[in-house]
Amino acid sequence: MRVATWNVNSIRARVGRTVDWLVREDVDVLAMQEIKCKPEQFPREPFEEAGYELAIHGLNQWNGVAFASRIPLEDVVTSFDGMPGFAKGREDDDLPLEARALGVTVAGIRLWSLYVPNGRGLDDPHYTYKLDWLGTLAADTRSWLAENPDQPLALMGDWNIAPTDADNGDPTVVEGVSTHVSVPERQAFEEFEALGLTDVVRPYQPEGFTYWDYKQLRFPRNEGMRIDFIMGSQPFAELVTHAGIHRNERKGEAPSDHVPVLVDLDVALHDDEQDEDRPMIFG
Repeated sequence: MRVATWNVNSIRARVGRTVDWLVREDVDVLAMQEIKCKPEQFPREPFEEAGYELAIHGLNQWNGVAFASRIPLEDVVTSFDGMPGFAKGREDDDLPLEARALGVTVAGIRLWSLYVPNGRGLDDPHYTYKLDWLGTLAADTRSWLAENPDQPLALMGDWNIAPTDADNGDPTVVEGVSTHVSVPERQAFEEFEALGLTDVVRPYQPEGFTYWDYKQLRFPRNEGMRIDFIMGSQPFAELVTHAGIHRNERKGEAPSDHVPVLVDLDVALHDDEQDEDRPMIFG
């Protein structure tokens, strides 16, 4: 089974690129972030024609997460327990939830598409929100691992954190000045590792970025950041046979500023999970 994550940075603007890549790379399940649309605005038809069913969580033109899968999606949820909300200028206890998390089960594997808050600035309320959001997710992850220790689990998506200096090649992103590389953010990321999750891509591709800003020729200069991850539990990691970062998807016309991150899993699918008659697209 081939599973991937991709911050598509507006699915309506990049549906053609996304579906073409899915078919070309024979991807079974894709977690998407920053779809930037409501479910009724999502361009379903190209995905469905290619044989994918969809789970979509979007509330407005910002944020938004989704799954496209050739395997049935089960146990779909649109938030994790206690997930913090955010509203600019408000600090009360009834803040609206953003569309940043979507959980599904595919062939017995629990997958989450996550768009971690950006943080914006070290003195911005959004930074506090980001740390609270990650802390709550870590607490829930601890519970999930305790309740279902044998079920493979992966937290996938745009984490908006470069956990080590090697993950940051952008000269404008500086520790002590910028988000994404601050000590509290990196400690929040390390908490997931302490729980037993690992970056299952790094053993297969130890170097390489997943995001390059559109400005200042960041991509041609390879001044990017590694902020998109597939963090897997031990049962999930044991299934991984290959992984990679598809850097070439940052090239060409109107690319996302992120690229796909992909893993191959040694999973035997049942007959009812494989649709031999699914439509195919040939480009």
